[in-house]
Amino acid sequence: MQVQPYLSFEGRCEEAIEFYKKALGAEVTMAMKFKDMPKGDGCPDGPTPGTENKIMHAELKIGSSVVMLSDGRCQGPAKFHGISLSLSVSEVSQAERLFAALTDGGQVHMPLGKTFFAKTFGMVADRFGVTWMVIATA
Repeated sequence: MQVQPYLSFEGRCEEAIEFYKKALGAEVTMAMKFKDMPKGDGCPDGPTPGTENKIMHAELKIGSSVVMLSDGRCQGPAKFHGISLSLSVSEVSQAERLFAALTDGGQVHMPLGKTFFAKTFGMVADRFGVTWMVIATA
């Protein structure tokens, strides 16, 4: 059994994919637009007009993890309240680089710094509102 995050970017998924490729070295392992879904039982009328070129489903490999994402229903800004993604690395320099990349257009909630439980730890909401906890483990 696995639990994997599934993030809905409400119309900004392609932008998010490009950002995570650059910031985190993410690799797209799968992407399908609404216009490419098969017609039939699941959605006999096809995609909602205006969403044809939006991402229905995508998967990113970040390190050894898979994060799934979509444009969702394209109904207003994405809301990522009450959830954070934790990004664990072994080296402080790597944590610093990733944290800096995620802060581009985002908001620092807790600056990166040494803690009692880690060589360094910090929290940032990226430009899409996804909260990341970046940690270099002790």
